[in-house]
Amino acid sequence: MGRRKKGDDVSGWIVFDKPDNMTSTHAVSAIRRIFNAQKAGHAGTLDPLASGVLPIALGEATKTVPWLMEAKKTYIFTIKWGVSTDTQDREGKSIAESDVRPTPEAIRAALAGFVGEIKQIPPQFSAVKVDGERAYDIARSGETVELKSRLVTVFDAELAGTEGDDLATFQVRSGKGFYIRALVRDLAAKLGAEGHVWRLRRTAVGPFTEAESVTLDVLEDLRHKGAASERLKPVETALDDIPALAINGEDAFKLRQGRPIVLLPHVVETLKPQFRDRTIAGEDASRAVVALFQGKAVALGDVRAGKFSPTRVFHLADE
Repeated sequence: MGRRKKGDDVSGWIVFDKPDNMTSTHAVSAIRRIFNAQKAGHAGTLDPLASGVLPIALGEATKTVPWLMEAKKTYIFTIKWGVSTDTQDREGKSIAESDVRPTPEAIRAALAGFVGEIKQIPPQFSAVKVDGERAYDIARSGETVELKSRLVTVFDAELAGTEGDDLATFQVRSGKGFYIRALVRDLAAKLGAEGHVWRLRRTAVGPFTEAESVTLDVLEDLRHKGAASERLKPVETALDDIPALAINGEDAFKLRQGRPIVLLPHVVETLKPQFRDRTIAGEDASRAVVALFQGKAVALGDVRAGKFSPTRVFHLADE
């Protein structure tokens, strides 16, 4: 007999409004405790300094985390000019100073060069692995980390405003693997200035937005009232940009057993225009589809040769 899992069988997404000075790992632990969930994980680390949207998956929703990791993200952040730090944020040690204060016109002109597909070297203090070790662990030991540049995508970037000469606030929408702290480092260098991240807030991750996020205090209050589940979003919410396949009860039964189902030709033809090139967790997901029964996710899978073959099956408590 298998060991019984600790906690409740709860599944769904919490759009958590992470406060600053909390790690993403701590945030996951706090949410898991509130729901007494068997399993939990997050989609995209936020630095302790940063606040804002941190989607947290509970139960079966953890199977969709790789998809949300690929989602577009929106940030609002403020650069403080005059000082660069070793961590590229306000928590680091000063490594350079300058009297240069870029004008809004100069900032906008320089910022335009960082939109599109660009090469970016991650910050020294980052979670990137180097020979099995996290870059930030190597950096904290006093060593310089040799990190390779990688292609990242910035969909749009704008100067939102300034506060005197020292502070400039920006809004950026980016793809996977993009570091705001690295952008600040590179933008300052292009402007011949020194600067670091003074404030940072993530306002959206894929379909999850700041407007629907919830704080820890609110969730604690709801837990005491037995109403925390009201803030849970369905497992399939993270799969909003994946073609959906409506199935009947018989096909749902087969998929839950891990068996493929045959699709009618006209169904395949309806799905084809929605396919697009994409890679999830290093695997081809260009023909990925989510199968729904009565509006709820049953399985993720691929459509090939007239069949839908499940790769991830969801076992939801209310089935």
